[in-house]
Amino acid sequence: MTRPELAENAEGTGLRPRHTQPRSVAELGALIGAARRGRDVSVTGISSSSAMVGAGDLFAALPGATAHGIHYAPAALDAGAVAVLTDPAGAAELAALDLAEVPALIVAEPRAVLGELSAELYGHPARGLRVLGVTGTSGKTTTTFLVRAGLEAAGISSGIVGTVGVFAGDVLVKTPFTTPEAPQLQALLAVMRERDIDCVAMEVSSHALRMGRVDGTEFAVGAFTNLSQDHLDFHSDMADYFAAKALLFDGRARREIVVVDDEWGRRLVTDDTVTVSTEAEADWRATDVTVLPDGSTRFTVHGPVRSFAAGCRIPGAYNVANTLLAFAILSESGVDAAAVAPAVATAQVRGRMERVDGDQQFLAVVDYSHKPAGVAGALQALRPLTAGRLIMVLGCGGDRDRGKRPVMGEVAARGCDVLIVTDDNPRTEAPAEIRAAMLAGARSVPPAEAAEILEEGDRRAAIARAVALAQPGDTVLIAGKGHETGQDVGGTVLPFDDVSVVRNCLRELGFSAEVAR
Repeated sequence: MTRPELAENAEGTGLRPRHTQPRSVAELGALIGAARRGRDVSVTGISSSSAMVGAGDLFAALPGATAHGIHYAPAALDAGAVAVLTDPAGAAELAALDLAEVPALIVAEPRAVLGELSAELYGHPARGLRVLGVTGTSGKTTTTFLVRAGLEAAGISSGIVGTVGVFAGDVLVKTPFTTPEAPQLQALLAVMRERDIDCVAMEVSSHALRMGRVDGTEFAVGAFTNLSQDHLDFHSDMADYFAAKALLFDGRARREIVVVDDEWGRRLVTDDTVTVSTEAEADWRATDVTVLPDGSTRFTVHGPVRSFAAGCRIPGAYNVANTLLAFAILSESGVDAAAVAPAVATAQVRGRMERVDGDQQFLAVVDYSHKPAGVAGALQALRPLTAGRLIMVLGCGGDRDRGKRPVMGEVAARGCDVLIVTDDNPRTEAPAEIRAAMLAGARSVPPAEAAEILEEGDRRAAIARAVALAQPGDTVLIAGKGHETGQDVGGTVLPFDDVSVVRNCLRELGFSAEVAR
């Protein structure tokens, strides 16, 4: 597979289809039942970000938690937008901005119509693709990459939309969200259709479902991995979090596939659901699971039609479930799962239990685990591979769920032998306060049951300290950022790649270091 190149315009308007059918504002207004103000004009695109506006766009000025998007309308119009979609409050503000004559569509809740409107403007691209949606707390990225490996092995052109970015053939577009906002998502799907991509494996976040980012997207498959504590800064509680995830199973997906190894998954099951389990009877299940010395797994898959040998090179028992789910998705997409099992078994996902191997006599792993269940799962996966000490570097992100910080500290302190608490992406919060919350959780563990607990705010120094501490037979786990190539400090994103830092630390100690792929 050719290494994807970052699209040159990824930080501007993002990828856009080469051709769109101009649509009149009056026609679009009738479609969504909007009031219309100003003259009728034609639009050829849509954007909810003034920084991503293209010439001829309809600018969606949405109400926000702290500010109204209408205040960005002047910048959007200067960038080439020709009309505005907004709510009554935004329409009233247009006059104050001396923009009363700008063509506008006015609806009570513009976000509620944004997905369908974006799909309409870009020709409902999902109808020309097989969109395979995956939701859940953990495993979305791994599952989509495993699905892509199977699709490529079957000779099916594929794309990915998710946390790592958007892969459209040989182009990688970085996006600020796991699931892009509806205008960008529909434009990207239209690009994939233009490029003759057949299938798109898409991570579908709870934010995207609740905020309508995937409205207007028709899914061939909707799949669920699991649910554990995360995003409770956005959702009121776990029930609300689950209700958002469950929106993928409201009929928008033609086929529904669910891992039933937790109570949340079992709640989604209907008579037509395809079930997946590593623990119980299901349409897709695994037996004879064997963990190899390098952490990879081998097992037997029992599907609806046949059984076959399979495996996953990414350590962790939870990745058996992710692999089973990938096989179920592939099968529902018309792929012979048994035929592509060898390709799935060798697939590696960036920043997911990614080994940095050289001639050092200890294991070094970088993982994206950034929630309590993910941290526990990573430690449980690595413990059997560790003859000596399990050394962990862990931080928590700022401006996110504060409640999970002490929980993550406690889980880490119980599961490893040396815990180095450091910074993740502090964003606009004081890094020391984030570390203090984690340390409080870690120190709540009785000393006889707890790891040695250290604090090092500088993440690079924390990683160097962990690597320097490692002895033959130890394991070093750098958790929390995984694939990320930047660190957000005070709103400024600084270049930072855990894998590269680990590799450099190993080399400074005289070891060779490569990434196991």
